[in-house]
Amino acid sequence: MSKEAVFTMKLEPELRAEFMAEAEAAHRPASQVLRELMREFIQRQRETREYDEFLRNKVETARTSMQAGLGTSNDSVESAFSARRAQAADQQV
Repeated sequence: MSKEAVFTMKLEPELRAEFMAEAEAAHRPASQVLRELMREFIQRQRETREYDEFLRNKVETARTSMQAGLGTSNDSVESAFSARRAQAADQQV
């Protein structure tokens, strides 16, 4: 990958000094560490957006299902699983 772009940024002198010291202690160029941090940030942001979209779709599907009368009430679910828990407890004895 070509490395022709230049990225200039302002930051506190203390932050720069600590970063440079840690990069040096890791025996890695600061630019390499920054590229890795940028890639990790991009990946995290993409994953967050993808998860948010997944969640929005899931909620919308559930709402549509409930509006269509296809859902199950919380009381019905609690009752069914209470019976399952009791049955599982009886089988362990």
